Amino acid sequence: MDTLVLEAHAIGWAYDGHWLRIEAHGPDGLRLRASCFPDRGARAGALRDDASEARQTEPVVTRTGGTARITHGRLTAEVDLQGRVRFRNAQGEVLLEEKWRQRDTISKYWTVGTDEVRTISALGLSGREFKPLTGDVARLAIRFEAKPGERLYGMGQYQQPNLDLAGCTLELAQRNSQASVPFLVSSHGYGFLWNIPAVGEVHFAANGATWTAYAAREVDYWITAADSPAEILRNYATVTGTVPMMPDYALGLWQSKLRYRTQEELLAVARDYHARGIPLAVIVADFFHWPVQGDWRFDPREWPDPAAMTAELKAMGTELLVSVWPTVDHRSENYAEMAEKGYLVRATRGLDVQQEFLGNTRFIDVTHPGAREFLWKTAKRHYRDKGVALFWLDEAEPEYSAYDFDNYRYHAGSVLEVGNAYPLHYAQAFHDGLRAEGETEIVSLVRCAWAGSQRYGALVWSGDIHSSFEAMRNQLSAGLNMGMAGIPWWTTDIGGFHGGHVADPAFHELMIRWFQWAVFTPILRMHGHRDPITPPAEPFRDGIAQCDTGAGNELWSFGEQVFAILRDYAALRERLRPYVASLMRAAHESGDPLMRPMFYDYPDDPRCWQLDSQYMFGPDILVAPVTAAGVTDRCVYLPGGIWRDAWTGEWIEGGGDVCCNAPIERIPIFVRDHAAVAEAFVRRG
Repeated sequence: MDTLVLEAHAIGWAYDGHWLRIEAHGPDGLRLRASCFPDRGARAGALRDDASEARQTEPVVTRTGGTARITHGRLTAEVDLQGRVRFRNAQGEVLLEEKWRQRDTISKYWTVGTDEVRTISALGLSGREFKPLTGDVARLAIRFEAKPGERLYGMGQYQQPNLDLAGCTLELAQRNSQASVPFLVSSHGYGFLWNIPAVGEVHFAANGATWTAYAAREVDYWITAADSPAEILRNYATVTGTVPMMPDYALGLWQSKLRYRTQEELLAVARDYHARGIPLAVIVADFFHWPVQGDWRFDPREWPDPAAMTAELKAMGTELLVSVWPTVDHRSENYAEMAEKGYLVRATRGLDVQQEFLGNTRFIDVTHPGAREFLWKTAKRHYRDKGVALFWLDEAEPEYSAYDFDNYRYHAGSVLEVGNAYPLHYAQAFHDGLRAEGETEIVSLVRCAWAGSQRYGALVWSGDIHSSFEAMRNQLSAGLNMGMAGIPWWTTDIGGFHGGHVADPAFHELMIRWFQWAVFTPILRMHGHRDPITPPAEPFRDGIAQCDTGAGNELWSFGEQVFAILRDYAALRERLRPYVASLMRAAHESGDPLMRPMFYDYPDDPRCWQLDSQYMFGPDILVAPVTAAGVTDRCVYLPGGIWRDAWTGEWIEGGGDVCCNAPIERIPIFVRDHAAVAEAFVRRG
């Protein structure tokens, strides 16, 4: 029985209603799709619509006995008569292979070159498993053989300290402070994209990896092979897109707190920065500046003249960032029209209340093209046309009051099937709107992401995290893995979001250490809900619940000693602007992350694959943040070459560990030999 199919750019397999197709896709890349349902054509998913044409070489399709092969650049896929799949690199080494443990009813053998290896087993375990559900979807699972010694990076943002994800179990779902971006980079020389936006899970176990989608029509993944992590990420960027060019003004300090209550309060803070001679790139009008959730406009009682406000800010060199929530209260002026047109998320059962924070609300369904257009037109009329340049797309998961993913349905399908793509479409709404306005340097601050979000200008921040050193340490791994997942724009709430008393010496230490580190992240951004909190003067106004506000969160809010240190580091960030701009250019052109693990620049150094508490900020700056209280020195590994201590100017031969002082005013930083950026660390005046 012949189950194999050979085409010009693809190979396939079909048997008893099941089918599989592997086609050339992108540089050194192959895309695999498989299902137990009829093929209705490929959906783009995270892949760009034109990515299949991004081929550097023509694929070679061959067959030897019972094995079909497709070779595309440095990657080869093999399929046997049973439909089992294996991938090899240019040297013929196995990169990834499905895990099958069952009787072979067709070929009885898996052919490997001229060698035949029996894989007959009584377990009845399939490498691809489909369990059909109601409708044309199934719970599906893909199993891969274990690879001893393999290290795995990427997958987005999870609140844990693990940088190497081998041995981890990860939920494939979006939550506040969790962003599922299912692209990974293996130390064995391949990248893997799970191109399915379904809710699910992945287990990177010692006895094999298992990917599960709770509801999907077909298996859909993309794999690439290359000789270095940098090449893998660049191949990935080719098929999913790169970030736009970051506007130059955004490279400095961003100021935010929960929350500036009035136009005058926000302007007073910006004027204070200006008077103190501290350049302020961005200042934020946070949530509940609106009359009702879903109105997407300033309440004129507190914000009487937004156009005049943005004009004054621009005159001081500062842009305004405005918070947009996707929640819509039934009392909103937009609710009736949106409900009528099907622009809101729907519940399958129970009351259609999806979040109950200061009101009973539903979420706008950004998977609906009409809803995206409605949202942008409303934001344009009330914000953009009044001079607002930037948007903060909060609640982007979205954050359901109860994460009952099976209870909600989008225009694009059930949340179980398509839910993880919500933040991508949220960013797309504003990206496409701004592009239509003629903008090219587009950036939106977004609280979540999926694979491909980067091409819509998503600057992802790590959500409502705690004010603690433990949380800070988790963000280090989160930021590095976001970069390895193809999301180069990433930031955190400096000092954490929840808690942090402005008069607490312990919090002062945390704030200093976090701010020092944030200078060497893509965006330097102050935000948080500081204690003591002030309740609203009116708990309800016009029947609408009002929001409280936290204490001051400006650089000078924590005492003179803290202010002196933060001011110096803000000045350092200003001096680093040309270097950061060059990193932003590389991210735009090639997909290179700004923050990257040590092995990204030193893949041939085995020690660099083991390091998880230091990293490279671009190719020239090695950063070793202090992420624990009371620490005043630490050990840093310097790869081969000559390095310069950024603070002392001492030249050090690399290839080993160096112990360095880290008093409260200093974060250990080393600069590569002859890097021009070293001059930025020389204090002026």
